[in-house]
Amino acid sequence: MTDSPAPRPSPAGPSARARAMDEALDWLVRLQCADAEDTQAFAAWLSAAPENAEAYVAAEALWNGAPLHQLATQMHQQQRRSWRGRLRSHWKPLATAALLLAGLCTLGNLPMRLQADHLTVVGERQRLQLDDGANVLLNTDTALASEQHDGRQVARLLQGEAYFQVAGGARRPLEVQAGPLRAQGRDSDFAVRYLDGEALVRVQRGDIDLQGERDQRISLGAGESISVGPHGFGQRQRPDLHKDLAWVDGRLVFENCPLSQVLAELRRYYPGWIINRNRQLENVTVTGNYRLDQPLETLRALAHITSARLHEYPALVILN
Repeated sequence: MTDSPAPRPSPAGPSARARAMDEALDWLVRLQCADAEDTQAFAAWLSAAPENAEAYVAAEALWNGAPLHQLATQMHQQQRRSWRGRLRSHWKPLATAALLLAGLCTLGNLPMRLQADHLTVVGERQRLQLDDGANVLLNTDTALASEQHDGRQVARLLQGEAYFQVAGGARRPLEVQAGPLRAQGRDSDFAVRYLDGEALVRVQRGDIDLQGERDQRISLGAGESISVGPHGFGQRQRPDLHKDLAWVDGRLVFENCPLSQVLAELRRYYPGWIINRNRQLENVTVTGNYRLDQPLETLRALAHITSARLHEYPALVILN
């Protein structure tokens, strides 16, 4: 009796799946403290092979399940004893991730969290009132600090986006700081976005006095906007505020906007990963009005109108 030949490994055979699982577990750790470069690298890895997406979904399921937390506790209790290889290789980085996320990785945003008086998570908005009576609406993933300084109200936007409403009866203007920007508004409504070291100001009502780097100064009126970065002011613009400030009313409005830009905006509101694996979709233009608190429903609608296939996983959506 002769032995039958061993089956040939498929491109996504056991070795490929094992490699993908090891890499997926490494990504689980890395993404907890990810920067923009990490995010781009993760998207490239996820699109590189079909088994990568499958492995990440499986790893995240393990991460969110009870066995992971039991294993992390077990490792912590027995960390002084040798396990002599009793654990499979991919469990060790996963348990390490659990221990890191229990404490160490939270230090990544600790300086900002210690400074902030108000925080919103991804997809959340929050209304508040400052001590001088100014009303503020915080957008998704935003950190704000407020204080009284020399008798004036100062709001420091550490990250994200906020909409400020200053009543006409205020004795002193509200001062908003965001990176290189200093803005003062009295009897005005305006929004400030601060992301990646650059601030963007949009004025809906009233006049705003702005100061940038090297003591540059400029005034903005209703309907105007301008960006402020490390190198000073950009060009004064007159945007469509109905579209750009639709988030204030809980909407996302796009008019002939490339899908790549639409997805970039949706990523700010979706508490997970949105990956586009079909490059032909990037320049497809989109027009629509969507609820910002339902990003998954928006993605489903976009997939329908662009004839894309949508694959939904826990905290991960892939467009093909």
